[in-house]
Amino acid sequence: MIENYVRKIFTAFAGDEEIRLAIGASYLIASVLFILGLKFLNSPRTARRGMFLAEAGMALAVIATLLDHEVVSLEWILLGLFLGSVAGYIIAMLTPMTAMPQRTALSHAFGALAAALVGVTKYYTGHVKPDDHGLMIALGFEVLLGALTFTGSMVAFGKLQGLLPGAPIQYKGQNFINITTIFALVASFGYLIYRPDAATLFYVLAAIALVFGVSLVLPIGAADMPVVMSLLNAYAGLAGSATGFALNNNVLIIAGALDGASGVILSIIMTKAMNRSLTNVLFGGFGAPIADAGTREVKGTIKSQSAEEAAAILDVADSVIFVPGYGMAVSQAQHSCKKLVDYLIKKGKNVRFAIHPVAGRMPGHMNVLLAEAGVDYDLLYDMDAINDDFATTDVSIVIGANDVVNPAAKEDKSSPIYGMPILNVDASRTVIVLKRSMNPGFSGIENELFYKDNCIMVFGDAKKTLEEFVSALQELDA
Repeated sequence: MIENYVRKIFTAFAGDEEIRLAIGASYLIASVLFILGLKFLNSPRTARRGMFLAEAGMALAVIATLLDHEVVSLEWILLGLFLGSVAGYIIAMLTPMTAMPQRTALSHAFGALAAALVGVTKYYTGHVKPDDHGLMIALGFEVLLGALTFTGSMVAFGKLQGLLPGAPIQYKGQNFINITTIFALVASFGYLIYRPDAATLFYVLAAIALVFGVSLVLPIGAADMPVVMSLLNAYAGLAGSATGFALNNNVLIIAGALDGASGVILSIIMTKAMNRSLTNVLFGGFGAPIADAGTREVKGTIKSQSAEEAAAILDVADSVIFVPGYGMAVSQAQHSCKKLVDYLIKKGKNVRFAIHPVAGRMPGHMNVLLAEAGVDYDLLYDMDAINDDFATTDVSIVIGANDVVNPAAKEDKSSPIYGMPILNVDASRTVIVLKRSMNPGFSGIENELFYKDNCIMVFGDAKKTLEEFVSALQELDA
């Protein structure tokens, strides 16, 4: 068998003890690379380096694991490695950057499913003895978190892809059913720790977790998908860490813990950016039709202009801030935006981007799209770093963003988004909003920005409109 030949090659140069030491050292180096990779991801400028370091760490960990004496069939592992690599490459090449949230949801789903299947296999093959309570704890967490993350991520994928309604799918007594399910999971898990040999209950636990993943995410609206994605990422990481305890694999423990902790922290940051709590996100049904939405009278009139008229305003502006939203992703306007930005910079204007933490459908969605279009990292500013600059900005261009620029979050205490930190684009001298129609955002409420005296609407496809901006500016300069 292949593994025998591989081991003969390595044992020709080192004994079993040396191989174990090499595996341990490889795991240590891989763990350091994971930590450094995560560290470098905190800046767009070093994010690419961080990804390469993390990839190198994972490659080293995989190679070291294949040398372990417990590996009994390299043929199947190599076949899975080949098929997975080919499938991953094809999916990555065929997935447009605008569909990256869906792609990420699938990654969470498959990774969590792998963890759950490892736990089920280890239990099914008789590794858990009647008095093996510690191992049962690890396997229970592994299967529970892995199963609910798999189905939850698949539901998130369906919502993001449009296969399922983006609005919350609510039903009578949903919170009661979810809470009852949680109690059932906790009770089953607790009894399994006491009686690890209760095989039927173990598989019941896995089945309940699968159902719970669906019931947990279905009532959550697409507006909250960035937080859900981050939270599911945390669950997948914790499932991986539990797998490490079950398999006595240190690198899995460390990598899973890093993934889980970073996912939880990111979820907390994002909920704060929405002035929400995790409990409200999971059980609030945000994005459902609001009975009293729109009861507050919105004063003002909509002022619509052509792309040529709006371009004339840009031509005399000295400072411009772009505010991208999910509408930019839908129209795939990032490259056209880059073309306009380059032209404005060439004309000597101060151009920047303001990025809201929950703009788009996943954490960092706008950053990814703009980076894919080649926008300079130095032009991207987080909300806290640029919000005070809107008051001295000549023109702000809002591309498909809605709730993250709605002044109701500051002015209307009855609004469902009241208290949510927003980008202060309404403080700009002029606001140009690119939008297909007057349809409300995910929150389902009217955007009061559109009725402000300093706001101009340019209706149409954002990509086409941005191209028309460039053409109009070129004609003005001719």
